Amino acid sequence: MRSKKTCSKNNKKSKNRATRNTKSCKNPPYLPPEAEEGNIEYKLKLVNPTLSRFEHLVTQMKWRLQEGRGEAVYQIGVEDNGLLVGLSEEDMRASLKTLRRMAEKVGADITVLREREVDYDSDTPRKIAEVLVRKVPDDQQFLDLRVAVLGNVDSGKSTLLGVLTQGELDNGRGRARLNLFRHLHEIQTGRTSSISFEILGFNSKGEVVNYSGSRTAEQICESSSKMITFIDLAGHHKYLKTTIFGLTSYCPDFAMLVVGANTGIAGTTREHLGLAMALKVPIFITVTKVDLCSRGTVERTVRQLERVLKQPGCNKVPLLVSTADDAVTAAQRFAQSPSITPIFTLSSVSGESLDLLKVFLNILPPLSNSKEQEELMQQLTEFQVDEIYTVPEVGTVVGGTLYSGICREGDRLVVGPTDEGRFLGLKVSSMQRNRSACRVLRAGQAATLALGNFNRSLLRKGMVMVSPEMNPTICWLFEAEIVLLFHARTFRKGFQVTVHVGNVRQTAIVERLHGKEELRTGEKAVVRFRFIKHPEYLKLGAKLLFREGVTKGIGHVTHLQPASLLHQPRP
Repeated sequence: MRSKKTCSKNNKKSKNRATRNTKSCKNPPYLPPEAEEGNIEYKLKLVNPTLSRFEHLVTQMKWRLQEGRGEAVYQIGVEDNGLLVGLSEEDMRASLKTLRRMAEKVGADITVLREREVDYDSDTPRKIAEVLVRKVPDDQQFLDLRVAVLGNVDSGKSTLLGVLTQGELDNGRGRARLNLFRHLHEIQTGRTSSISFEILGFNSKGEVVNYSGSRTAEQICESSSKMITFIDLAGHHKYLKTTIFGLTSYCPDFAMLVVGANTGIAGTTREHLGLAMALKVPIFITVTKVDLCSRGTVERTVRQLERVLKQPGCNKVPLLVSTADDAVTAAQRFAQSPSITPIFTLSSVSGESLDLLKVFLNILPPLSNSKEQEELMQQLTEFQVDEIYTVPEVGTVVGGTLYSGICREGDRLVVGPTDEGRFLGLKVSSMQRNRSACRVLRAGQAATLALGNFNRSLLRKGMVMVSPEMNPTICWLFEAEIVLLFHARTFRKGFQVTVHVGNVRQTAIVERLHGKEELRTGEKAVVRFRFIKHPEYLKLGAKLLFREGVTKGIGHVTHLQPASLLHQPRP
């Protein structure tokens, strides 16, 4: 008798579980309510609007495009409270026609991302549509997103970028990556040791624009309305300082962690994941080389990744992307919540699932909204110097990122600090973005600036070029609130570490630990550091990362002691 009861109980349980699973598989009956700010607009239907209503809709579209810095997403067949009502085939056709007219009026293009059927109380099938509206802002050449590429050595980072940017699949022996290498020893070993930049464009219809078809970088820029700049970083532990410099100084919007399906989480993978999280850079993951492995091996690697991402230190929500619909959902949820981590499984040889990654990159919206951008542009000019070159017939050229303000050709700026803590005057003679000339540079954009015959030996990485009226604060001494992530012994006064703050990278001595004699792994403290070689330009609140051997820590700058003769380092 008891066994019958338990059997029926178990059957009920399994039935409940089954119904629960089927429920979760269906599309949710509603979306979150529409937000007044942001670039997502809900419209129930747009059938034959009156002239005044049409003008109002166009104004609304301009606002949404401005909020998304040139991109907006329209959900058709959805009420303002997020209820998925859906439209009949005829109403959907008429609504999309109206949306196309609205886009033409503002000079934008529309792409239907996906259509889905919804279960609403109706006998006829009803659909909702998700539409991407894209228009390059009038004062800009293209939308620009920077993606740092991380991952262990030999995980296929450079090969994947070669395939995406060149438009040709790899031969399985590294042909695709050859165009990305900058040095002979990189070609010989197949290992990236420097930071290189690669570009992938999308036109206003969402089609890929890359080097295929013998396009030059200039032609890619001209044909694209959205640009993804990949920052290819080194995977080998030997080049870790270069990788950290790329993450801290180039201010990437997103990070792509590349994991080989055949090796799983190995080498520097965890370290790179930790670095991106410490610097609060949103991460998505690509599992490469799936053509080399069985399905079971790939699934094991994905499960391993999911386990690591769900750990208490990470608290991420993995989202495996296996269809184009998943890719659209992943891009939107990823931008809304930093805890979402999309995972792609792909191959650079067979081309499997590469299209899903392209769909994702095409829809990925910028993180900062137009308001934040405007505020940064109204501040004084500040350009961080990350690279220095000498170009024949051009002279000295610096590469880096414009942190704030606007920079124009012919502007007069000051660069520093020098070893003596001074700033020197200079003139910007010309500028280039993504290898094509540009007249105006806006906050958040990366570029190279030609400085004419300015003496290259006076420049170094870590300097800043600022407006002469800024009167920048430079310091030998600064304090930071830090967390010691890992240390083999105790961390105390007199310890030397390499400090990374933005584009600044220099050795500093621990002068004092406030309220403590020593620090152990996982402990917090306010620490006073002193630079060893020369003073640096720092800002309050800037993220700080320090390392020395196995010692690692993160924190932020809390106090600056302006440099004076009294505070120069002891001989």
